[in-house]
Amino acid sequence: MAKSIYPCLWFENEAKAAADFYCSVFPNSRILNESPIVVNWEINGRKFMGLNGGAAKFKFNDSVSFVIPCEDQIEIDYYWEKLTTDGGKEGMCGWCVDKFGVSWQVVPTVLGELMSDPARSQRVVQAFLKMKKFDIEALRQA
Repeated sequence: MAKSIYPCLWFENEAKAAADFYCSVFPNSRILNESPIVVNWEINGRKFMGLNGGAAKFKFNDSVSFVIPCEDQIEIDYYWEKLTTDGGKEGMCGWCVDKFGVSWQVVPTVLGELMSDPARSQRVVQAFLKMKKFDIEALRQA
């Protein structure tokens, strides 16, 4: 039986650069080991593998994304800036793509609570459909 599962991200040949970048963005992260083909790293105890697959035809897309639950606006702002600068791109509704093409959802932890209130949920949805980076205060006021 498998003891754990973890994602393998296929890069053309930027696995080490990506691992270094992610370890610089996320606290409690580190490179575990590396070879010319594979780099393993850890973020908050979760293992990731980067593969230098060498084929440019395989690209990341939004069908797979990593969710970053954020406790406050400072945290949202931090991850949004780190992931969208230097070639990253902003998307709608808290989605962004980093400079390597990996999709992220930078989401406030309070969103589930706001969405669970039937009297408020439609207003919250209407508010965040207009947002790129989430604005917690605007969501609370919706």
